[in-house]
Amino acid sequence: MNTFNKSMIAALVIGATSMSAQASSWENESKDAWIDGKAETVLLMNTNLNNFDINTDVTNGKVVLTGKVDSELDKELAEELVLSLDGVSSVDNKLTVVKNMKAKKMKADKADKADSAESDLTDAKISTVITTRYLFNSEVGGTDIDVDTDNGVVTLKGTVESDAEKQLAISIAENAEDVRKVIDELTIVAE
Repeated sequence: MNTFNKSMIAALVIGATSMSAQASSWENESKDAWIDGKAETVLLMNTNLNNFDINTDVTNGKVVLTGKVDSELDKELAEELVLSLDGVSSVDNKLTVVKNMKAKKMKADKADKADSAESDLTDAKISTVITTRYLFNSEVGGTDIDVDTDNGVVTLKGTVESDAEKQLAISIAENAEDVRKVIDELTIVAE
């Protein structure tokens, strides 16, 4: 009888451990699928990227980006957008930059226009990244904040519900890549 009890306990322990491992595996796969869906959505919502040329694969919170983009800026933008999502532990950016024909045909005398266009794209990237971070942060009312960027200077306009929300919005903007300065024009409106 004593041997039988030990055998039963061993069988129960092994069975419970096996079921726990399966549940953990299922839970991780669900989280990865959820992150993959968010990554696909944030890339689709961005008008500067052609998300049909970008593929995302997620394993244990690590996102691998593959596919083609038109510029280094687009490559960085895709990485920043995905990295800003909750649950993403890291991004392995394997996107390939394929120079578009317009960039190849630019002449040296149009260098100023190219610099201006690059600056405009950088500003658009900054605004998009900050707005996306607001939308995915439950502590900030992202739809009530307008983000305008000019030469790396970010101006925040709109309404927030508290000083804490205002400070968080400013902090998120200040921590975005390529931001030189943040101008706060937010108004606190208590409900």
